[in-house]
Amino acid sequence: MWFDPRRYRRALPFCVAITVVLAASLPAAAVEKLRLLVTHYQIDAELLPHSHRIQARARVEFTALEDLNVAIFELNNGLRVTKVVDGSNKPLSVERLTQDSTVRIALPNGLKKDQSSFLTFDYEGTLESADDSPVPGLKLAYVGDDTSYLLYAGRWFPVNAYGINRFTSNINVSVPAHMIVIGSGKETVGTAATKKGQTGGVPNKTFNYVWDKPSFPGTIIAGQFQEFTSDEAGVNLHVFFKPTHRDLGAEYDSTALKAFTFFITQYGNAPSTTLKVVELPDDTVPSAWAPEIAAIAGRAITPRVNYRLLANTISHQWWGASLSPASLDDWWLGDGFARYSEARYVESAAGSAGLEEMVKDMSVGALAYDSVPLSGIAKLDPFSPEFQSLVTDKGAMILHMLRWVLGDAKFSATMRNFAAEYAGKSATVEDLSKIAEKESGKSLTWFFSQWIDSTGAPEFKTKYTIYRLGSNRGFRVVGEISQDLDLFRMPVQLKIDTDGKTESKRIEVVGTNSAFTVETFGRPRRIVVDPENHVLKNSKDLKLRASILRGQGLIQQGDLAGALSEFNQALEVNKNSSLAHYRVAEVFFLQRNYQAAANAYRESLNGDGEPKWTEVWSHVQLGKIFDITGQRERASNEYQQAIQTNDNTLGAMDEARKYLQKAYEKEKK
Repeated sequence: MWFDPRRYRRALPFCVAITVVLAASLPAAAVEKLRLLVTHYQIDAELLPHSHRIQARARVEFTALEDLNVAIFELNNGLRVTKVVDGSNKPLSVERLTQDSTVRIALPNGLKKDQSSFLTFDYEGTLESADDSPVPGLKLAYVGDDTSYLLYAGRWFPVNAYGINRFTSNINVSVPAHMIVIGSGKETVGTAATKKGQTGGVPNKTFNYVWDKPSFPGTIIAGQFQEFTSDEAGVNLHVFFKPTHRDLGAEYDSTALKAFTFFITQYGNAPSTTLKVVELPDDTVPSAWAPEIAAIAGRAITPRVNYRLLANTISHQWWGASLSPASLDDWWLGDGFARYSEARYVESAAGSAGLEEMVKDMSVGALAYDSVPLSGIAKLDPFSPEFQSLVTDKGAMILHMLRWVLGDAKFSATMRNFAAEYAGKSATVEDLSKIAEKESGKSLTWFFSQWIDSTGAPEFKTKYTIYRLGSNRGFRVVGEISQDLDLFRMPVQLKIDTDGKTESKRIEVVGTNSAFTVETFGRPRRIVVDPENHVLKNSKDLKLRASILRGQGLIQQGDLAGALSEFNQALEVNKNSSLAHYRVAEVFFLQRNYQAAANAYRESLNGDGEPKWTEVWSHVQLGKIFDITGQRERASNEYQQAIQTNDNTLGAMDEARKYLQKAYEKEKK
């Protein structure tokens, strides 16, 4: 299971936005050389929801990739290993290292390279909070009465090389009889295995899931759900929502089917024709995936279907469950491909305008932290916003630019053939490059070297002269495109608006200055470089949004002073930016500096109005400030103004109506 945090960095109000997950599924140890390869897990687990406990046994089958004296696995710090035995049932010594959530198992007889063996772990523990999570501050494994979730990222079983080491599994999970269990693979429910639970004599039921294709099937979700099923277009689709969202199940079923079948047309068949859309609690990640599973948090399940989030999560059936990265440096082959798959689905659903908005978002993320090339991504802290921006947004922009270079037909063939050739396997950037070159019939070394091995993006400028041609033959424009990257090379679209027909020409930009000549019938009025944003490039607006994005990342890390500095840098680019003023206000609000926050929200309302949601949320936040300071009449007025905008972005109007009924109260520290 990975989860995909990128879209939650969009320009949304921080105080109510979904928390950014900073590459939280990635282990710090992922950059190390693989020393062993796990091939199969046999896991038997009993969940004791009322006491938040799990008791489990895991048989781990593996092969040594080099001579081994010690086997190291990641395991949630909330779990205690009670015993480990080898294939001869001989107890082995266990060393627990909490700083990196690992257990080290000494192998007295050693293991030779290519030799296979297995270890059996007995372990138990309490999974209730994020205190012992392998990702600080983020709850990834939880056992509780309403919903239990054991995400692969939560390391609830001994994990090797997270996201890299593909494996098969046979997982048995015993739960109280009123709960159901959702997992990857063929399901059986053990009636004969039904037994008395160990707490309060509650009867148990055992669910078995078998996944026999190497992938990442280690996610389990258990609870009480309303299930919606359909089998249209050969897809065995199940939607598992909590009772509060049962009225939305059919709509999400229909939307998920559209996304799933769209990706089949683009990339071929998924590893399975079964898909389970599952609701997660709001105290964990925004979305998660595993083979056959697309999980989204309850907060994202609204009457207006969040089809972007759903499409991205579903696309991981191809980019993750089927094809996965061979190393941390290749990580964008999963998250970046899912991001661009989301963009392609948005294009199919909302047209070119929808794609254009997504490309703007991706460009901001791609350049906000563009100090390390993608080929050196392993140098970054995997928990950092830098890492996530690069693997998701820059990765997606590389695909967007590859599409422009190859053309739609050859790009689609590249994506489809890449998905097919490496289905069920790990892949590298070199593997992608070879298939793209085969489809294009040309060397693309320059393209991948420029965008994967290098950093930076051009900022285009033009200068030109217009000549009138004789005999009523129109006009000739002679000029050049300039930018400051000496080694830059990319085809670029040049658009010339005239008194008559708009002209367009593809220009090969090479180096810092590239000449062009274009003839038009009507008199040229305006010339635009790359009007459809086929190329990742810098601009004044992008620099502003990049500063804001970096500020949001610093807020997530608790650095409010650093965030305020970034937002003020954005205001230096555009002092009238409503978004920048709104972000400044958020920082002051978090610091409980309510007068400064109110001033900044007013500046946001008086700004350029971009994006539109800043208006409604500024009124909501001002209403909260007035409630906190005991000015109920003024607070009610702000809530009324919020409702009058008729903008319910992220539930703004719902929030305003709620606080019209009952005054907002300051949250306790």
